[in-house]
This record gives sequence, C-alpha cells and structure tokens, in this order.
Amino acid sequence: MKTYRPYAPGQSYLLPPSPGEWLPEGHLAYFVLELLEDMELGEIERSIQGRDARGERPFSPRMMTALLLYGYAVGVTSSRKIEKATHDDVAFRVLAAGEHPHFTSINEFRATHRQALGNLFDQVLQECMSVGLVKLGHVAIDGTKMKANASKHKAMSYERMQKEDARLKTEIEAYFDAAEAADAAEDAVYGVGEQQHDLPAELRRREDRRAKIREVREALKKETAKKRAAELTALADELRAKAADPATSAKKQGEFTTIAAQHEQQAGEIHDDNDDDLPPPNPDDDLPRNTPPKTPAGTPKPKAQRNFTDPESRIMLRDGAFMQGFNAQIAVDEGHQIIVAAALSNQGPDVEYFAPMLRRVIENCDAVPSRVTADAGYFSDDNVRLAEGLGTEPFIAVGGHLSNGKPNDERAPLNLQTEGRREMRARLETAGGHATYARRKATVEPVFGQIKACRGIRQMSFRGIWKNRCEWLLICATHNLLKLWRAVRAPKPTLAAAI
Repeated sequence: MKTYRPYAPGQSYLLPPSPGEWLPEGHLAYFVLELLEDMELGEIERSIQGRDARGERPFSPRMMTALLLYGYAVGVTSSRKIEKATHDDVAFRVLAAGEHPHFTSINEFRATHRQALGNLFDQVLQECMSVGLVKLGHVAIDGTKMKANASKHKAMSYERMQKEDARLKTEIEAYFDAAEAADAAEDAVYGVGEQQHDLPAELRRREDRRAKIREVREALKKETAKKRAAELTALADELRAKAADPATSAKKQGEFTTIAAQHEQQAGEIHDDNDDDLPPPNPDDDLPRNTPPKTPAGTPKPKAQRNFTDPESRIMLRDGAFMQGFNAQIAVDEGHQIIVAAALSNQGPDVEYFAPMLRRVIENCDAVPSRVTADAGYFSDDNVRLAEGLGTEPFIAVGGHLSNGKPNDERAPLNLQTEGRREMRARLETAGGHATYARRKATVEPVFGQIKACRGIRQMSFRGIWKNRCEWLLICATHNLLKLWRAVRAPKPTLAAAI
C-alpha cells in the first residue's frame, strides 16, 4: 500500500518561515519590491510629511505603492479587492508584510498621490531604457477607446434638456395646483391651519431632477461659449497679422483691423460672462479637447450632449457600438513593445493626437525615433511635415489597407487630392515602406490586447480627464514593468548555446 507525503494543515511552525520563501524565486512581487528600492518616491514622502504629525501613523508609502503597482500589473485595480488580497493572496501578503490596510486607506492614497503614481511611468521607462529594451528604430502610435466610469444613458442632448426642463416645470406647477386644492379642501373640513399639507416625495424628486438638468445645461452653454471665445481670439490674431503684412492693401488692412476688433469684443463679452468658471492651468493642454457642437454665436447645438455622471467623458464609437468613454493613446517601441509615451483625452478622432504623442516620445526618451507609423486616422499633411521636421520618417496610412499592409483602393477609395497624400501613398508602396507599415499592427495592437484582455483593464476608475490621465499613465507604467520583469528574469544565453 502506498504511503503519502506528510500533510498536517493545522501544524504550527516551530520557526516562522521567511516571506522570501513564500513565493517562487523571481516572482513579480519580489521584483516590484526590488524595483521600488531604486525608485524615487520623494513627491509622495513630502506630501505625507507635510501633514500634521499628530494622529494615527500612516502606512509606509513604499508598501502602498507596491500594492498598487502589483495590483494594476495583475489586473486588480479595485481598492476593495486589493484589501481582500492582502488576506487571501500570498503575493499581496508578501508586499503588505503582514499589514492589511483598509480599502478606504488604499483609495485615499491613490487619490491623494495620483499624479505622483502617474509620474512613475517616466521612472519605469527609464529603467527599461537602461537595460536596452528601447531601440527607437520604429515607434507605432495608436489609440483605444476606454469606457468611462459613467453610463451613456446618463447623457442628454441640449435639445432634450430644454424639453425635459419644460416638462418638469409643467408637472411641478400641476403638483402645486393639486396641493393648493387639497389644502383648501382640508381647511374646509378641519379649519384653517389645523393640518399642513406635506410636500409629495415625487415632487421633490422632480424639483431635484430639474435643478440638475438646469445645472448641466448651463455648464454645457459655458463650455461651448468658451470654445467660441477662443476661436474668436485666434481669428482676431490672424486678422491682425494679415493687417500688419506690408503686402496687404490699405483698404484690406482697415477691414481686417475692424473685423479683428469685433471678434475681440465678442470674445471679451463671453469671458466676462464666465469669469467665475475659468479652468485651472493644465500641463497636458497640448492634447486635443472635445467641445460639444456649437452655433456661430457660441450656444450649444440641439444635438450637443453632456453626461450627468462624468461631464468630461464623451460618446464615442468602438467596434461599431457607441460608448461613454475616453480616447487613450500610446506610442510603442517595436523592439520589446515598451510604451514610450501615453496620454488620454476626450477627443474621439485621432488626427490631433499625433503631434503631442510624437513630442512626448522625444521628450521621454531624449531621442528621435528613426521611423514612426500610424493608421489612416492620424494622417494629415501637417502631421507629415511635423514628423519630418523633427527628424523622423513617418509612415501614415492614407486609406484602407489589406491585412498585409498594402493599400486597398477597392475597399476604401483613397482621396489623393493633395501632394502630401500622393507622396505618402508612394512611400507606402515601396518595399521598405510596405515592410515598415506592416509592422505597425504587430507593434501596438498587442499592447492593447495585453492591457484589456490579459489584465482585464477595460474601464477607467475615476471621473474627469485629469484623474483618468493619471490612472492611464499608471496602467501603462505597469505594462512596462511587466515587460521589464520578463526581460530581466529571462535566462541569459550561455557561450555553449551561442556556439
């Protein structure tokens, strides 16, 4: 009869085992701890040390950062799930070193230091570059629609807001009429002032809903008005530049100056009406920002929409279906699929992201990629000239393409009316151009699959562009962390194997 290996789950240890023995050698949790030893957390430390020293001692910022980095790396982004994992998951127990921070503490740490956590993207990228994972021979730029922390059913058009406001106003007035009639009837029975008529709960709900609709409608009007004011200011500057041109006739100079003054006056009136709601300066102002459609007067068009839950999110098209979300952008180096730049905004079309993303690549890596590829959504003559001016060779599609990367006129007839489009088409039809563009899909598309399918991160956790930008940078930082971990733990080829 076979005997079994000893099994005694209730047996106590004479000496407690070391946490370094709980997980296999080279585990991701150990790698996160080692990586954090070299990472700069001074921004978080200064924020914590700047608080009142009294009260309960805070958790170690290194431990909290380790839990969030590892959690995002394995697809656990919920603060409640991270707290639960510090009890149930061995890797999280190792990172927490026996501590079990409450999910509110985890969430508060992430919310308070979200910008510093997003800035870890640069530090992880530098680690990847230091071990040779970034070559900058070919960088591919692409975007994906990430679902917002809001439902598309909570969005309402400007036209519907006006109709709904009028409908609720009529219903509220009808409730008041009914209440007055009920009061009069009760006064006749009980006497004046003997019984007070309570305000119906349904009436309170209607009043609250009407107030919310009016608040969102006013915010939508301010947003479109500010965009119109900015456009008028830009037009005025352009006209004044034309008027200052010596080649412009005196008559035209007068016309340009007069129209410019009118534009500036209109823009000033709009600014005066909205001085109470000026947005704070943003370090990502170079990213495109969507503004609901507006009339020439700056008022929202009837179909202009705004979401009640997350006003900065937008209705976008993904895989043939509409969703409430954001446009998350990445630039990926071909060598090891390292993300070398990341950004997020609420502009659905991709074309305006090309310039800021390419500049971020150069700034983050302190070098210019040899070649940059992007699909047809990024093509414009200005983008091509910008890339060439920065010293990189662009390969941007100008229409539909087959799976092998070659242009397909039958599937999507190309508009080759501009010289820039014709030149790009000719570049893509060369053997080198075809080979370079064919690598675009294999470079950037798998990264989205690894984030969404493998790690299960398909939705942003927060509301508002800035908060979600910070989280997107953290998501991309943990993608690079995984690539770095797999690269450094891979066995080095021996001399015998090389021979």
